[in-house]
Amino acid sequence: MSNGIVHANTGLGNEADLLSTLLTLMSDAVLVFDQSGTILLANEEARQTFRMLPGGLVEQNVRSLFPPAATVDIMEGPLEAALPFGLDGSSSVITCVGGDNKPVRVRVRCERASATSESYVLTALALADEEKVQRENERLVEELSRTNRRLSGTLSIVLGTLDSLDMGTLFSRILDRITNTMDAWATLAYMAEQDGYRLRGSTESLGNASAPAFVPYNHPLAEIVYREGKSLCMRVQTPTKEELRKGEVLTRTVLCEEAGMSLAVPAELMPPFSTFVVVPVWFGGHVIALLVVGWKNVHTLRKDDIRLLDAVAEYLSVQLAGAFATLKAQHADKLESLGASLREELLSGPTVDAALLDSVFKQAAEGVEATCVSLAGNHYQNATIATLDSTHIESMPFDLCEYCKVHEVPCVTNVKEVRELRDWLESRGAFRCGLLVALGRFEDVYYAFLLLRDQDMEPFEDVDVTFVRRLADDVREIEAGERLRNRDKRISQALQLGMRNKLQKVDGLSAQSKYLSATEAAYVGGDFYDLVRLPQRRACAIMGDVSGKGVEAASVSSAVKTALAAYAWEGLTPARMVSLLNDFLLGFSRIETFATMFVGIADLENATLSYCSAGHPPALLFRARTSELVMLGVQSGVVGAFEGLRYLNGEVAVEDGDILVLYTDGVTEARNSEGAFFGEDGLRDALLREVSAGFDGLCDRILDSVSAFAGGSLEDDVSLVVMRFDHVGNPSEQKV
Repeated sequence: MSNGIVHANTGLGNEADLLSTLLTLMSDAVLVFDQSGTILLANEEARQTFRMLPGGLVEQNVRSLFPPAATVDIMEGPLEAALPFGLDGSSSVITCVGGDNKPVRVRVRCERASATSESYVLTALALADEEKVQRENERLVEELSRTNRRLSGTLSIVLGTLDSLDMGTLFSRILDRITNTMDAWATLAYMAEQDGYRLRGSTESLGNASAPAFVPYNHPLAEIVYREGKSLCMRVQTPTKEELRKGEVLTRTVLCEEAGMSLAVPAELMPPFSTFVVVPVWFGGHVIALLVVGWKNVHTLRKDDIRLLDAVAEYLSVQLAGAFATLKAQHADKLESLGASLREELLSGPTVDAALLDSVFKQAAEGVEATCVSLAGNHYQNATIATLDSTHIESMPFDLCEYCKVHEVPCVTNVKEVRELRDWLESRGAFRCGLLVALGRFEDVYYAFLLLRDQDMEPFEDVDVTFVRRLADDVREIEAGERLRNRDKRISQALQLGMRNKLQKVDGLSAQSKYLSATEAAYVGGDFYDLVRLPQRRACAIMGDVSGKGVEAASVSSAVKTALAAYAWEGLTPARMVSLLNDFLLGFSRIETFATMFVGIADLENATLSYCSAGHPPALLFRARTSELVMLGVQSGVVGAFEGLRYLNGEVAVEDGDILVLYTDGVTEARNSEGAFFGEDGLRDALLREVSAGFDGLCDRILDSVSAFAGGSLEDDVSLVVMRFDHVGNPSEQKV
């Protein structure tokens, strides 16, 4: 025996040793025999393939290994006739007796070899081994095909979701492709929220099978993948006989071989699979999503399957984070726009009442995908009245009045933090979470709103709560402003009771005045006028406009009118009166307030009118004798804006029948529908047209023309005073 090869002393010389060495390298069975059929060499594979003859194979006759020669008594004669295969190197499939004395099919080739003595080399391969090779080849082909499917599916997931920022599109593309890539039944997608994972998507292949809609963070499957930090394969164990005897199976046992532990999972929180992989999607140190890839039946997974799912999850983490950020930004923009719209609606209403509040908060509830329930209560009720809809009103065991007194309103609170409301919410069952928006007292009623979300919805996010809180602040701010405006309106109206339409009667003069408000809802602004009777047949005519409106403007107007009347009684010239008033206003007003005004002193004895026009529209003088209009053109700067300003006096002679026209800029700046101004020309035309109809009602007719021109819509308050000189000069010279 040499090198594990059995051979006979055949005279092959050194060739036998060389051939023996070569045969050890052969994986096929090899026999070397001479012309007589005597076996000269046999390797180990040959002894395992062919039946073991007494004394071994070497020096046995090769005829004995192959029928029909094995059944022939005489082992003589030509080999070609005795062997069932050719000696020319051709391949044949034959049956022989194997090493276990059972028939075995082998593929053989036999060919003559040149040596010192003529011999033959036979190689044989058992077809069982050949079939094994074939099966291995088929396995390799299948493995290659499987690998290609995995790579193709992974590439499809990447290309199909690249730069996708829409959550719906992302899910619809991901889940089906993961399912197909893993040859799975279905895939579920759970997204992280405040208190757990909400089911956000599933493949259509799931059919009618139910999957838990919500998985809390303390769910055993969620906890283990978080702790292990990677995808884990789970196998659901069949319920034991004892569990089945109890009837309903409340808990299922899930085996996680990789983590080496069994988990008890509540049956209602189990995904509908026998085998499944829980895939955590990480971003920034947090699990932002869970993918559950499952099979109906027991399925064998390999480590590279798990690694592939981890790789997909790592890629998806960036995509999902981007989609999340985009979704939140879009939601925040939508709420910001809605908040601005609701604030405009609150400001546009004549008052903040129950109807307006209901309208605003119903729209707010739609914006945050919630149901709106209005609450109202007063001191005379023992319970709060809840209006769920137009047909459903009920009493709630919650004292809204007391709650608003204890808490600083407006306030926004989680309903679950208020025991009475929490109990009510739980009794409803359909609602999962809610916000209480307590607004406080409006007149004699306390108002609040509940914004409730259904069971299948996620809790409110911070952006939702911030939006609702800002809206509640807007309501109280606008309501407080409305109360302040109403108070200011009453005060300012009281201040100006004596300011308008109380022109003093002066012998020798006839006077009319008229005021038009810009809107019906407007209250007094800064317009003021007066006619003050003075000694020695003199009178002071005043027309002015203080910047701004409300209490500040009304109080300044009242102070100006009082000061001018006092100056007039001192006998000062108009320019001196205005100059003193300028100093007075610079130190009087708490805010930057200025005024325009016309101050005229009519001296009936001397038939003159001296005046100071400080930044005010120029007064007009209608000459009765010639029917012409004269503009009083001496002008000075506004009052109360600058220190040391120089004011000028103007003077004009007057005759009987002359009419002085004083007005504010609201007259000339009235616009029509095309945007054109009424202007000084319009005022001149109206005055010349209407004066021919007589002095009585002249103010009304002129301002009717202004209002008609503006289509009844004035942008600013309008004031007008007309004053006719009836008797001027020396009284003894007047005609009776």
